[in-house]
Amino acid sequence: MLVLLAPCLSARGVETAESFAYPNVIFLRPMKPPLELRFRLLGILPLIFFLAQTIHYWRYGGMGNLLWICNVGNVLLGVGLLLGQRELIRTAAIWTIPGLGIWVRYVLLASGFYFSTTLAHVGGIAVGLIALSRVRIDCLAWIYAFIWSLLVQLAARLLTSPELNVNLAHRIQPGWENLFSTYWKFWLVLLMVTGLVLWLISRVLSLIWPAASISEKAAGAS
Repeated sequence: MLVLLAPCLSARGVETAESFAYPNVIFLRPMKPPLELRFRLLGILPLIFFLAQTIHYWRYGGMGNLLWICNVGNVLLGVGLLLGQRELIRTAAIWTIPGLGIWVRYVLLASGFYFSTTLAHVGGIAVGLIALSRVRIDCLAWIYAFIWSLLVQLAARLLTSPELNVNLAHRIQPGWENLFSTYWKFWLVLLMVTGLVLWLISRVLSLIWPAASISEKAAGAS
């Protein structure tokens, strides 16, 4: 964990260094400057994507699938944009990337094309990346994304049918049973792999759209 956080503690410093100085405002700090209203209204699109998925599962069954992190992430992205909360936007946007890959492998290639699920994943990543180009990304973003995944997995375990195995919250992924003797061993490995993947994605995105450093902010203010 300390190794992955090293960039945050470097002398160079990004905007998240302010979070360490002011721990009471780490979560859901208002953006400065705030997002323009017309940009925040972009958040309506992910909510429409989620609504389309809701209608799909209501018609064909399996409402618990709405709690897959790539589906419910559209709600987080939409709310984050509408409220102008960068931590929510970054968290949801990061998850659209592995979410798209998982969807292609286990849904698109396995079951074929469905309009609503394509809209949720392709539309979600498009909106997410557009949003990231505006809010940028810092070195703590992957931690928010990791915490979000734990919360959504817990919700899936408590609220969804074990048969759906939403977010792998109930049992080992089919085909992996020979590698793990118990679900909890599988879950711990999944946890570590998830953290590493989120860190790598966040790291790459921060190279593309880095958050402004403290020195840059000071120079801009002057």
